[in-house]
Amino acid sequence: MQAQHPVLVVTGGSQGIGAATAILAAARGYAVALSYRSAEDHAERVVRQIRAAGGIAIAVQANAASAADTARLFQTADRELGRATALVNNAGITGPVARLDQITEAVLDDVLATNVKGCFLALREAIARMATDLGGPGGAVVNVSSRAAALGGPNEWVHYAASKGAVDTFTIGASKELAPRGIRVNAVAPGLIDTEIHAKAGMPDRTQHMQSGVPMGRAGSAEEVAEAILFLLSPQASYITGAVVPIGGGR
Repeated sequence: MQAQHPVLVVTGGSQGIGAATAILAAARGYAVALSYRSAEDHAERVVRQIRAAGGIAIAVQANAASAADTARLFQTADRELGRATALVNNAGITGPVARLDQITEAVLDDVLATNVKGCFLALREAIARMATDLGGPGGAVVNVSSRAAALGGPNEWVHYAASKGAVDTFTIGASKELAPRGIRVNAVAPGLIDTEIHAKAGMPDRTQHMQSGVPMGRAGSAEEVAEAILFLLSPQASYITGAVVPIGGGR
């Protein structure tokens, strides 16, 4: 199976950009292991959709902020699909909308653990399987950042924006360290994308309110972000590493 189907791990693959990425990757020949923290029904729905179209996918419950869960995610992929040669670090949360002085320690800990620590933990597992100096075949990683890292998220989620700024820096540093070891590391930075993330943060109408500030005049879709992710994973992007690609309609 490994020879016929390259294996992709997608963290946070039950909804939004993660789900769109898993579905598109499976359609392009990847065997996909997607993780979810609590939305088992959504994750299984994605798996069923992939399998109904003739693809290969499994869903694994794993908290991205847990080293043990992350190790189990990759071990399950090893056993059921083969060793991963591609990783999409997509698991992320915004936390509730809040001004700086309203952000609680619990929210800050959860956002940073999921969005920043989670990227480190998953990449560490990927290195053990991909690095050429460890006998691996090499591989490609895409971290899902956000345009919030550049825009700052004032009066909404500075905590989230700060975590994604860390993801950008992580991407640049990891790309330089891992290039000699056969692993490319890039990031995408989605802007205003029409997914469930806005409702989860308490702003279900956010895309409608903000799309007038996007030069292209609309919100983007999860599928548009997935297309960019799949390009960065592909051989067509073989000389691209350390890039943070904005996907924000000009915003």
